[in-house]
Amino acid sequence: MKEKLTEISATRAWAHRRLRELRSRTYSEFLNLEAAAFSDSELPRKVKELIALGISVRINCESCMQWHIEQAAKAGANWREVLEAVEVGIEMGGGPATVAARFALAVMEAVFPDLPEA
Repeated sequence: MKEKLTEISATRAWAHRRLRELRSRTYSEFLNLEAAAFSDSELPRKVKELIALGISVRINCESCMQWHIEQAAKAGANWREVLEAVEVGIEMGGGPATVAARFALAVMEAVFPDLPEA
């Protein structure tokens, strides 16, 4: 799983760099939207990252789950908070979201060294 996470991160970084090199106006505006959406305001960034994680589980976006778990951790979320966001995604998506949650659990194991062993 570690190789898959590394590959997703590398592909994300390559695409980001390449779209910037190509001066994609749409991508540039997306980055502005992202910065506005995730800036601290009435809701702190940590909460916004957890919301995005729940949505990511619901839509089964592996790259999104990885990104938002990592960003939530950087914003101060602990593994229990991340797990609760995953659980909200499961509730919103039903059975199919439990499949997506498996990937989120693997990312959590890579990001949170204090996650209890199985």
